[in-house]
Amino acid sequence: MQRAGARTRLDSPVVRARSRVAAGLAVAATAAGTAGCGDEGSYENALRPPSPINVTAAIDDERVRISPRTFGGGPVVFVISNQSAAAQRVTFETDELGGSEGGIRRTSRRLAPGSTGQLQVDAREGSYRVSVSTGDIEPAAVEVSERRPSAQDELLQP
Repeated sequence: MQRAGARTRLDSPVVRARSRVAAGLAVAATAAGTAGCGDEGSYENALRPPSPINVTAAIDDERVRISPRTFGGGPVVFVISNQSAAAQRVTFETDELGGSEGGIRRTSRRLAPGSTGQLQVDAREGSYRVSVSTGDIEPAAVEVSERRPSAQDELLQP
């Protein structure tokens, strides 16, 4: 039984002070959370790039063979097979003079004879040459047409 005039634990000054602090923190957190939601401007997401395509390249002792030789602009992964007798580096470069934009030049790592490798490029519209590090192997010509469509609405993309 409780005596008359005795305070309960919930009525103590410490509990009341803690309750006030907790209430103040809740109000401050709510105000801080809603402050970031007040932007009235619109934001449009940028479209995703086109899906990457694979282009095969085979190097033999006579020339570089590319398949397909014509494709749309965007991310390209060259899957390269060195079937020549020597180690090679494959170079994908602009084959245009006086273009309106700077050229592209990308080179693969060294590929031992009989090995495979990759070269990744974001190709723009234009004419290109795919050559190797030894000068006696004939380079391949590649044509890149206008940029492929965005992969924005395609599912299961990397």
